Amino acid sequence: DRRQYGDNEATARALLLEQAAAWAAHGVAFIQLREKDLPAREQVELAREMMQVLQTARRDWTRVPRLLVNGRPDVALAAGADGVHLPAGHEALTPEEVRTIFLAAGRAQPPAISVSCHTLAEVEAACKQSPDCILFAPVFEKVVGEQEIAATTKQNSTRTRVLPGTGLALLEQACRAAAPVPVFA
Repeated sequence: DRRQYGDNEATARALLLEQAAAWAAHGVAFIQLREKDLPAREQVELAREMMQVLQTARRDWTRVPRLLVNGRPDVALAAGADGVHLPAGHEALTPEEVRTIFLAAGRAQPPAISVSCHTLAEVEAACKQSPDCILFAPVFEKVVGEQEIAATTKQNSTRTRVLPGTGLALLEQACRAAAPVPVFA
């Protein structure tokens, strides 16, 4: 999420791409592009830039990180990204629906799909859908910012809240429940 790098759009975008290059150079396997506030066209442009950065940043013989677009198979397809990260919840697409979308679009290679899970029940349900991996979070306490844009003033106001972590014991249970599907914390 480029918003983690400040309010100046150009600088934040450049820093995000620079960070993606560093991740690629250090062997990160998956990168999730999570840009909930960007319109589809801007997400596609950013994902394309990131795909180019990832292709050129990898310095040794191992594979290029796989870019997953958060919740948007249309953006992933348009950008040539590797797949999709699916958020938790009943409103989210299923891995099977994403595979069908990629197949219908003529994409020969199946998409990489990760699924967000917050409970053991969600892990068990996700495993039945054969994702490539599961993102289990938050494991540790996390302070998050919520950006709200007032429709009438178009001004940004930020506030924070603390999300309690589930802890390492629950992460271990999630890993056991998901096996052989990899779980990332």
